This record gives sequence, C-alpha cells and structure tokens, in this order.
Amino acid sequence: MKLIKGKKISAPAPLEESSEVTPEDEARFAAITSVELSPEQQQRITAPPQTFPRQKSVLAVHWHPEFVEMDLIRQRVEHLYPRAIEKLIIPTQHNRITAYDEYCGVEVDCYSRGFQRKVQLLLHFHRDRLEKTGVLQGALEHTFQYRASQLFDLLATLTKPDPERLNRAARETGAEDSTIEFVRTQAAKLETLLERHYDTLPPDVIKNRLARNFLDTLRGGYDNKTINRAQVFLRQVKQDVKAAFPLNFFYRTSEIIEEARGIGAGIVIPHPEEFWPVLLADYDVDGYEVWNPQSLEYTDFLITVLAGKNRRREQKERPLLAFMGDDTHFSEKIKAYEDQDKSKRDREIGLQPPWDDLSLRKKLIVTKMDRETVIQEYKSRLDS
Repeated sequence: MKLIKGKKISAPAPLEESSEVTPEDEARFAAITSVELSPEQQQRITAPPQTFPRQKSVLAVHWHPEFVEMDLIRQRVEHLYPRAIEKLIIPTQHNRITAYDEYCGVEVDCYSRGFQRKVQLLLHFHRDRLEKTGVLQGALEHTFQYRASQLFDLLATLTKPDPERLNRAARETGAEDSTIEFVRTQAAKLETLLERHYDTLPPDVIKNRLARNFLDTLRGGYDNKTINRAQVFLRQVKQDVKAAFPLNFFYRTSEIIEEARGIGAGIVIPHPEEFWPVLLADYDVDGYEVWNPQSLEYTDFLITVLAGKNRRREQKERPLLAFMGDDTHFSEKIKAYEDQDKSKRDREIGLQPPWDDLSLRKKLIVTKMDRETVIQEYKSRLDS
C-alpha cells in the first residue's frame, strides 16, 4: 500500500514485507506478555536509583502496579522514603480493584453525558468494604474490556486497513511509505500472535501498549531512528482509534459515583485539566488532582479554583481536597532505564515535587491543603 502525503488510498494493498510469524517473533511476543519477573527485573523494582530521606510524608493515591507484586513495591517505597512517618498509599489500576495494606483503589473510566467526554475517577476505600463491591466489580469488568477492544481495533486499522485513518496519521506525522509498511507488517504479526495465544494470556497485558512494546523488541535489530519513526506513526493511529471509540460504552459518571458512595468510597478526579468542564459539574467528590506528570501546567490555577469552591460550599459540607498523582506505571520500571517510555520513566510513586515548591506551598498551607493535612483528612474519611 502506498500512503504518500496528500494522496488518498481507496483500497487495501498487500503488505510489502512478509508478515509470516517466525520463531523469533514468538520469542518477542512471549517476552512482552510474560508477567514473571526475572531477578534483574525484581532488583529494578526494589532498588530504585534515588532516595528521598528528607520526605516525611508519602501520599500516593494515583499509581498503577500492573502485574508487579505489592511486596516488591513496598520494598521500593521503603527504599525511596526511609524516614517517612505518615503514609497513605493506595493503588489505582485501570478498572481493576487492587489493595495495598488496608486500602483498595481503582481508576474507573466513565462517561459524562453533560459535556460528552470520557472522565476518569479514582475510587479509594477500606479493605473491609471489599465484600460490598459486587455491583461495582460488574461495572468494572465491563469497562475493563474496552482497552482490549481498542487494541484489536488498532491492529485491524493497520492490517485491513482503514485508509482514512492511515492517511490522516500519515499526514499528521509525515510518515514515509517504508515506515507505514513496517508498522503494518508488525501489526499483522502481533494480530496473528494474539489470536494464537489469546486464551492463555493474562488479561492485563491485552491493551494498546502491547503494540508499542512489540515494536520496541526490534531495537537492536533495527536502528533506533527506524523504530522511533514507527512509534510516532503508531501513536497517531492509536489516538485516532481512541477518539472514535463510542462513549456510550461506559457507565455514566453519576452512576459510578453513586455506587462508590454506596460502599463508602472516597472519590478523586484525576488530571482535570484534560477535561475542563468537570470543574463545573459539581460532582459529589472528595477532591481534585491539581498536579500530575501529564497535567502540570495549571497547578497554581487549580489550587485557586478549589479554594474558591470551598469558600462557596455550605459550612456543613466537607471541603474539597487537593491531590497530586504521580501516575507511576510499574511495567515501565521493570525495563532498563534507556528502554523506558521517556514520558513515564521519571515518575516515581509518592514523588510529587509541587508539594515542596516554595511558592505553591505557601498557598497550599493557607488553604489548608498541604500534604500532611490531606493525608490525615482523607484517611479519616476512608476510615469512617
């Protein structure tokens, strides 16, 4: 298939490279779908390259353990913050409830009909309420499937293919024909491997990231420039696939909030700057994330917005709290540093620099939103 900038493709064409799966492809696939950690990978988790002995409080309520064992993560936390006195650490896997010590958490994808956007919620609750989560678990199981379905849609877009999406991605990225054919070939191989091994794969690995990781396994065999160009094109196709996903697949935000409150869960809205109208929705939540490695431009403004909201709230209402999410993904931490996603590799569980920024800290203290206060207040809500 020839996708030349400015031209349109009316029909699929055969792949220029062989998409037949080889034993080497099988080995590459096995490597990126295995959830067994080697001793070297375990060492990468438990012995991070830096430590923060001066940090006495650890607030981490937005991070993703993925398939890494909590015991290994706990060792990492102890290494990172050897003198921490107060901690509130709750994992938030996408649409899967997981627990760390006495607390459980989950990041839920849902749909806000009022402004036609996908919204994410962080839910946190005490472990002793886990038995009350039957309805919530059912909703999460349904929502969990969307990430797998997007992966298959992404691959089909490349292998069938979808000319409109591919042309758009080619125009946006300036991808050459050779790059496009290279990505299509690898997508065809991955599609075959997924069909071949689907029944034995851990559910958590079947997501869009698998396509990126499959390309990365070719580093060394191909020069980095080739793989990097392929990744840019793949990322653009993925964004197009995600944008076209039907929002009515998700449960409504109000439904998830109602169910969460029914089990006594706390609710936080992460990186709200990605969907500004949520600040106007007046949802029944405990607080908003004012900083995130993905959303860090408007931290000062968001703190001001929360302070204003709290001044206007009735005296009997609990104040909205300011949170910061490190958004750490532990599947990145098992890779060698140079192989990690540059946008994620410096994220660290519990590491949220704005808490200690002198200009922001002054405002946080005045508005009673400093880290220690948030830990104590939110923990009391979860325990009540």
